[in-house]
Amino acid sequence: QVQLVESGGGLVQAGDSLRLSCAASGLTFRYLTMGWFRQAPGKERDFIAAINWSASSTNYADSVKGRFTISRDNAKNTVYLQMSRLKPEDTAAYYCAAAQSTYYTGSNYERYDYWGQGTQVTVSS
Repeated sequence: QVQLVESGGGLVQAGDSLRLSCAASGLTFRYLTMGWFRQAPGKERDFIAAINWSASSTNYADSVKGRFTISRDNAKNTVYLQMSRLKPEDTAAYYCAAAQSTYYTGSNYERYDYWGQGTQVTVSS
């Protein structure tokens, strides 16, 4: 049974930092591309970042470039999203996703095969 479990969300103030984690089980983590998406109430799910199996390739949405960093630890089957200089517009539910590809780091959510349940991030002004 494939499971992706996010953690680390919470309520922070604008300018603060937060690190999200996503622990994977039930699949061969090191062969997967991992991504982060977010969805605010009433809005579509947006791509945030992705990282390929070896961490040699990453991709970021323009809205978070320079503020967010995606990383992974294949020994721990975990992917991270380090978020800094948070803004109120970063408020959303954040979802971890896995794509059965070693190279894809794109933003198309249809390319991702497994999803976590999400963790809420709220940034107050």
